[in-house]
Amino acid sequence: MSVPRALFPLLSLALLLGLWEVAALWGGGRVLPTPGAVALALAREAESGALVHHLGVTLLRVLAAFVLALSVGVALGVPMGRSLLCDRLFGPWLVFFLNLPALVVIVLAYVWFGLTEAAAVGAVAVNKIPNTIVLVRAGARTIDEGLIEMARVYRMSRLDRLRHVLLPHLAPTIAAAARSGLALIWKIVLVVELLGRGDGVGFQINLLFQTFDVAGILAYSVAFVVVILLLEYGVLQPIERRCSRWRRSHAEA
Repeated sequence: MSVPRALFPLLSLALLLGLWEVAALWGGGRVLPTPGAVALALAREAESGALVHHLGVTLLRVLAAFVLALSVGVALGVPMGRSLLCDRLFGPWLVFFLNLPALVVIVLAYVWFGLTEAAAVGAVAVNKIPNTIVLVRAGARTIDEGLIEMARVYRMSRLDRLRHVLLPHLAPTIAAAARSGLALIWKIVLVVELLGRGDGVGFQINLLFQTFDVAGILAYSVAFVVVILLLEYGVLQPIERRCSRWRRSHAEA
């Protein structure tokens, strides 16, 4: 008897919870609380209003850093992918920032600009921009030169070529960069909050760590991961499928 495909996520979740329960009973509730204990901690934080506040603040920082990193990354990745001179000139910079530890960027941002919201969001964006540039640059290199030549023959302006030729070609690449960017950005945001902010999920986890409240730490972690997964499956993946639809249609033709 075959299992419906739609049931596999539920079976996977049930298996995870089962293994979690067994590990918690084997290791002791203080070291690893049971799923029930984490659910109670989650309900307690939600009832007090702390969960909604800290989760909302963190999501706003994630959104701000996400938009900034994606915008700058696309703006820099396109010319590096289309211009050999630009790529050779700024390629070493890209390698440097790709290998610069995120913690160093965060600490320097706080030292140079103070413990401000702008420094926090900027530090997160700087850590993601190089990855976005790499993906967009690779996508810009794969465009059919015949399309560019055709646009020149029809005397399309640079802006029209960007809007009607280059950006539609890069849409799947940008969508992929957005998905990978969200996964990276929210992790860095938690570090930024832990080191220098007075609210947010990272700040709250730091407080709970000081009291060894493992159930509370897992409660905030689970809540935040659930929200990110909803954004991933409900927003980013549908956008990526829509952006890639023309490629599938072309391949089928």
